[in-house]
Amino acid sequence: MSQDKYSAVWVSHSSMGDFLKCPRAYYLHNIYKDPKTKRKVNIVAPPLALGQAVHQVLENLALLPAEDRLKIPLTDTFETVWQNVSGKKGGFLSKDEEAESKERGRQMLLRVMANPGPIVNKAVKMKQDLPNYFISEEDNIILCGKIDWLEYLPEQDAVHVIDFKTGRNEEKEDSLQLPIYHLLVKHCQRRKVAKASYWYLDKESGLVEKTLPNLEEAHEKVLKVAKEVKSAREANEFVCPHGGCFSCRPFEAIVSGHAEFVGTGEYNQDMYIVPKVDKRAFTEETEDDIIQ
Repeated sequence: MSQDKYSAVWVSHSSMGDFLKCPRAYYLHNIYKDPKTKRKVNIVAPPLALGQAVHQVLENLALLPAEDRLKIPLTDTFETVWQNVSGKKGGFLSKDEEAESKERGRQMLLRVMANPGPIVNKAVKMKQDLPNYFISEEDNIILCGKIDWLEYLPEQDAVHVIDFKTGRNEEKEDSLQLPIYHLLVKHCQRRKVAKASYWYLDKESGLVEKTLPNLEEAHEKVLKVAKEVKSAREANEFVCPHGGCFSCRPFEAIVSGHAEFVGTGEYNQDMYIVPKVDKRAFTEETEDDIIQ
């Protein structure tokens, strides 16, 4: 089969995570479009707003020379960035709720300023804004995703994959995130991957190095889920296995008109506040994935 990026099924860590939690949630988040606006829909919530703002501050640093990255306090930049998620734009229903989230983000950035680690070392920026490649040409499936940070390791001419974590919980061992990141960095830039770490910004321990997934095993593991996603799309079968769960219910509220529209997001999605959302719908994993 010839490569065709327009007809291909695109999968990422976040979209496959949606599918594994609930096929119905995957459909409503990644495929469904409002019949009136012709746009996809998404949800704003405090954990997502916090993750988005902190990620934006840190990821933009990679565009600067290493010696200039801390010339302006990260907390000053955060104040500016926060305006994009302030109030209902970030899903905040009270000033106290917003103040608490904002202070958490500020404390994260103060930790980075006190112990910048890889932030002040050379970084590698991949050429693609959204790194992607055909994980299977035969199945016409593309794997894509953004990498938070690639630290350059000059002594090895290699890279260190770093993912910023703004949540309180640690990433699960069976997560697809590292396998996906290892595959993307391997296929979308020329340097070898020497190591990978999660940076838990909400904890004093900070950077936690992880064992690099085997590339062959990662390919098989990710492709298996990607094929399940493609099969569901071809059959147009997206049924919640529980008859409604914490993953799909917030999106069902949007479809049924029981959510508050707050504006159009940066990815041209209609953004909504959903009342009485089960907090499990916005895990720390989701918090970090919002920018991917």
